[in-house]
Amino acid sequence: MLAISVDPKALITTFDPRSLIFVFDMIGIIACSVSGTILAKHKNFDVFGCLLVSIVTAIGGGTVRDVILDRHPLFWMVDMSYLTVITISSLVMQIFFHPNSRRVDKFLKLSDTIGLAAFTLIGIKVADSMGTNVPVALLLGVITIIVGGIIRDMICNEIPLVLQQEIYITAALTGGILYFVLRNLGVTDWITDIATMSTIFTLRMMAIRYDWQFPTLEWKY
Repeated sequence: MLAISVDPKALITTFDPRSLIFVFDMIGIIACSVSGTILAKHKNFDVFGCLLVSIVTAIGGGTVRDVILDRHPLFWMVDMSYLTVITISSLVMQIFFHPNSRRVDKFLKLSDTIGLAAFTLIGIKVADSMGTNVPVALLLGVITIIVGGIIRDMICNEIPLVLQQEIYITAALTGGILYFVLRNLGVTDWITDIATMSTIFTLRMMAIRYDWQFPTLEWKY
């Protein structure tokens, strides 16, 4: 019988983080495309209306980020897999998702949370690779996820989620800070990435589950 011994340390050092980042990027694209399609279909948009909303939701934030960083050409203009994945995921959701489902809000928040975790990480890593400082990288990480969601909600005549009391940007910033802490401690890149996404996802889902909200400021006289 052939015996194979695997050194855990070797697995960590030979793991290619670039492939994992691509997976994270596609996860974010699919999640945001799905969230855009769900909301648009719930608002009774037609096929092309749903597709348009899914596209701006998925690539809107990344486009603004790249314009700010003067990063050309834009990522979705170079790699057509982005638009292909968006189109396929949107059409699949339009076919199988019922617009009057009682779980619309749950599906929307789940897909939006997955996109939040993935795109915050991607935005931070892109900004960091361009030599920005930590506060700017955190800001661009947030921009990567919120711009598409804001455009989606405005098109669908909804109050943008990020302008409500829900814990959203806070989750992204918390994960982003953890990213830089772990990186400065010398933690392996792919472990840092997974820890960052997991923190953002968990914090956001707990906020939804337990209805955590920030209070509004009010002057009483």
